[in-house]
Amino acid sequence: MSPTSYAVVGGGILGVAVARRILQLQPGAEVTALEKEAALAAHQTGHNSGVVHAGLYYVPGSLKARLCRRGVHLLQEFCSEHELAYDECGKVLVALDEAESSRLSDITARARANGVPGVREIGPDELREIEPHVTGVAGLHSPHTAIVDYAAVTRAMAQDITAAGGSVRTSFEVTGIRPDGDRTIVTGADGQEVRAERVVLCAGLQADRVAALAGDEADPRIVPFRGEYYLLRPERRDLVRGLVYPVPDPRYPFLGVHLTPRVDGEVMVGPNAVLALAREGYGWSHVSAADLRDAVAWSGFRRFAARHWRTGITEMLGSASKQRFVGAARRYVPELTADDVVPGPRGVRAQALGVDGALVDDFRITRRGPVLALRNAPSPAATSSLAIAEHVVDILLGRTDAPA
Repeated sequence: MSPTSYAVVGGGILGVAVARRILQLQPGAEVTALEKEAALAAHQTGHNSGVVHAGLYYVPGSLKARLCRRGVHLLQEFCSEHELAYDECGKVLVALDEAESSRLSDITARARANGVPGVREIGPDELREIEPHVTGVAGLHSPHTAIVDYAAVTRAMAQDITAAGGSVRTSFEVTGIRPDGDRTIVTGADGQEVRAERVVLCAGLQADRVAALAGDEADPRIVPFRGEYYLLRPERRDLVRGLVYPVPDPRYPFLGVHLTPRVDGEVMVGPNAVLALAREGYGWSHVSAADLRDAVAWSGFRRFAARHWRTGITEMLGSASKQRFVGAARRYVPELTADDVVPGPRGVRAQALGVDGALVDDFRITRRGPVLALRNAPSPAATSSLAIAEHVVDILLGRTDAPA
């Protein structure tokens, strides 16, 4: 009996993790991972902040919460086994006033329900002991929140795939998915084809479009939001020791500016969140009329914009003004000035929006016959990647219930 054949579309951390997991459960299977760019981790994974989220915010019992906590454990093991940096630098949520302080108890309760270790609320004096340059009226400390290099993790996973007999093909842009008897033919832009019995789509910023090739519905639609960062100058990196985050405000769709050390020693300040002018548009000069048309034509985006236009204007002003951008971070680190930072990396977030204008908050998986599509994978998707791979492959192989 010939081995089962699989094609996994997407060479970010999720697609590579899924391909690797298939080979763990079915040694000898024919597994091909396909990536449209010339290198793996070219988009969301390679532009990720590097934070290993502990699971502070997520609704207990949700798929996001469960896969995050499982993902942290698996990721830490993977980094240890492959000798990759995994730095538990810790994280503080900083409350600037009593209203924010009052929200900390709910976050603490969620974190403990999710099994996050060591989480506790702290006062201003202890906040100063942990982060001497940070000011707030209260905080929440998560000592085991960590940072990694997700692109390096992805490359190490890809090495596991090839070592197990699988294949990783780059420069393969999927333009067609069609059934052919007991197989599915995945066609590339150059006319090449991959035939597989089962197909998994982990296409990130192109998730809805690639799913549509397999006959999936339009809802939810991916709308790209660009996040821009500054970097602290080397001599000012000691302004923070670990991750410094705001307290989330449930009224707003995005978290806001924070300070994030990286395993390479850099410290990022940001991000903001502005509508990207292209799905893979990392600057204002990167414009795609087709991508903009798709976003604006989506009724879900118009509803979203009507609710959050004030936030959108604020984010755009931050993008246009370095002083304003740094001012948002200076609320937490008063010593920070515009002279302390230089332009840093940019990333584009694949935000799934429902037709009702709501952000799709949890992971979303759909199935059309032999094709399984990961339609939404918001943060903490990178953290959860190995656990998401377990979950997706269990569905694929019938080891757990398939999505509706």
